[in-house]
Amino acid sequence: MDELDTPVLDDHLHLDPVNGRNTEAVEEFADHGGTHLLVLNKPSWSLGVDVDAPEDFREVFDLTVEAAADATDVLDGRAWPVLGVHPALISQLEDRGYDPAEARDLMQAGLDVAAEYVADGPALALKSGRPHYEVSDESWDASNDVMKHAFELGAEAGCAVQLHTEGGEDFRQVAEWAEDRGLPRERVVKHYSGGHVEGPTPSVLSNKDELEVAAQAGEPFLMETDFIDDPDRPGAVLGPKTVPRRVRWLLQEGYDDAVRNAHVETPSRVYDIDTEATLDS
Repeated sequence: MDELDTPVLDDHLHLDPVNGRNTEAVEEFADHGGTHLLVLNKPSWSLGVDVDAPEDFREVFDLTVEAAADATDVLDGRAWPVLGVHPALISQLEDRGYDPAEARDLMQAGLDVAAEYVADGPALALKSGRPHYEVSDESWDASNDVMKHAFELGAEAGCAVQLHTEGGEDFRQVAEWAEDRGLPRERVVKHYSGGHVEGPTPSVLSNKDELEVAAQAGEPFLMETDFIDDPDRPGAVLGPKTVPRRVRWLLQEGYDDAVRNAHVETPSRVYDIDTEATLDS
């Protein structure tokens, strides 16, 4: 396979060193031209961890840091962990008897722990958000409070915050909440995004139609697969080879500037990472 003359970053991918393919998936990504990964921790319960105290999150975070380090050994570039609390945890906790306020407090405390990993070095950014499905008003308000806390922590740490939220294009209010807490809106990343989003930086799920929208707009954007690394759902959401394949397609279609935008310029702007300097010479 022809080498790509560009860094290739998947902005949102999961690795599971307990149940999944883990570095085998990274090798597939690298074999197709992928160079850099942002590795998001899987939801705590999917790794068999029932959290009842902030320290319980460390097992999930440590597994993710380890997976990212192993991925770096495979890549021509490197991988960075992005750590946080999946917004659907509020429903998991409520099912276990927590009220929304108690769930909010535990999730915020989990984000405090994740922020330690950013401050101490192994993690690049934080992950938060709010449910993408119907919940009670109390749970919705509590979830927004969790997300706002993530913005405060991101501002303190000087790092980006990736968001898992409902679908849509208008997230200007969310971006304003971030800015009110000192986090620039370009450092808020809307994971699982379409090609157009107002407010945060879109991390576009790498389907051709949506990538073409983002490429033609000329605004900052990132590319992702949201690969889940679940043996019961192979290839979900998109497989690890998808981003490098889509980069090839974008180049064939003449979108060279968009490729540089998504894999060099926007990663620098959002995460303060240099995907060119971190490539093996």
